[in-house]
Amino acid sequence: MPTLIIVPCYNEAARLEPQAFLDFSKKHQHIHFLFVNDGSTDNTTEILNNMAIAAPGSITTHHLQRNSGKAEAVRQGFLRGFAMNPDVIGFLDADLASPLDTIPELETALSMERKDIAMAARVALLGRNIERNPARHYAGRAFATAASMILGLRVYDTQCGAKLFRVTNRLKKVFAAPFTVKWIFDVEILARFIISEKDGEPKVCNICIEYPLRTWIDKKGSKLRLKDFLTSGFDLLKILVLIKRNALPKA
Repeated sequence: MPTLIIVPCYNEAARLEPQAFLDFSKKHQHIHFLFVNDGSTDNTTEILNNMAIAAPGSITTHHLQRNSGKAEAVRQGFLRGFAMNPDVIGFLDADLASPLDTIPELETALSMERKDIAMAARVALLGRNIERNPARHYAGRAFATAASMILGLRVYDTQCGAKLFRVTNRLKKVFAAPFTVKWIFDVEILARFIISEKDGEPKVCNICIEYPLRTWIDKKGSKLRLKDFLTSGFDLLKILVLIKRNALPKA
């Protein structure tokens, strides 16, 4: 299996676009989707099961019994995904704020640049269609600056919900233990990669590339609230402590 995409879902019935995934799968048969249902209480379960029936070779579902949060849903998807032996694994937000065409674009970035990590970035350049709530944009810029300082990386957008990783033993170690933070696990992923540099692994700045999206549309119904931005500040401190300890969390 060349590429596996984890799609975390929690009460996504009103926002999920099943036909978009089904149509995309027909055109890109090397890409497999693993939908992780994070204890949804609406009819997300039924929708996902119907998608898996409609595209048995392209879509698989994994249902968690209780809501564990996006970070753990993604991690559980990766753990299950590793057993499927993909060459590349990643995750994409269910609302398709980052469109499905982002996946092959990130695949190209990985292969052409010979990197292990490709991250989508929301950069409002001429010729790009990036539609984002202004308040969230400026809050995001402040957060990205703080994250860059803590990580010691010049990263523009840690939180865009579209990332691909080449499957390596290093990646498996990064996802082995539950994340210490809830919302900003994307930053913790990078922090864990940085910590693994002490074992002789290549520096993150040399294996990671950010790809400016052509299109990103802020979708209504986001579960991110103002207090989550405040919580993220404390979570950054947790990640700083993790980096200072220079040891990966134990599984």
